[in-house]
Amino acid sequence: MNGPNDHKYRKYHPYQDLYNVPAQNLYNLPTSPEFLFQEESVNQRRSWSENLQYYTGTGYLSGAILGGAKGSIEGIRSAEPGETLKLRVNRVLNSGGHAGRKFGNNLGVLGLMFAGIESGLIHWRDTDDLVNTVLAGLSTGAIYRAAKGPRSAAIAGVIGGIAAAGAVAAKQAVKRYVPI
Repeated sequence: MNGPNDHKYRKYHPYQDLYNVPAQNLYNLPTSPEFLFQEESVNQRRSWSENLQYYTGTGYLSGAILGGAKGSIEGIRSAEPGETLKLRVNRVLNSGGHAGRKFGNNLGVLGLMFAGIESGLIHWRDTDDLVNTVLAGLSTGAIYRAAKGPRSAAIAGVIGGIAAAGAVAAKQAVKRYVPI
């Protein structure tokens, strides 16, 4: 080690500079949103991909919760006298899981269709307003029930449009009257 070509080398230590950094500097992250282009910061809405994930995810989650609750109640009601506790619990879990998957998938597909149609309308009309949301709800309901016939599609479209308008009205009411 003490040869003529030996230089004084320092051992590599990847964490050597981290010991002297104050903890508040480690987590000093920006609080404002970061955008690649200035035009993106002007729009105060989510992108189409964020909407797609949001509506699909919330649709699936809420459908799974509601379907699971409905299926569990059906499992409790269908218990037969003389069944063991293990069999009753199994029946409740099976029926809750089955109904939860079914409802979750259905509402997830509705959310996916709604988000895609709404984003397409926003792009096509080049404006983000209540009309896009109502038309997206109407179209989603009509397309979802189109296989059942025109009457069923029309009724589902009207229900979808009213539900979308009601959701927007509820959101506006919460923004206005509920202090945050």
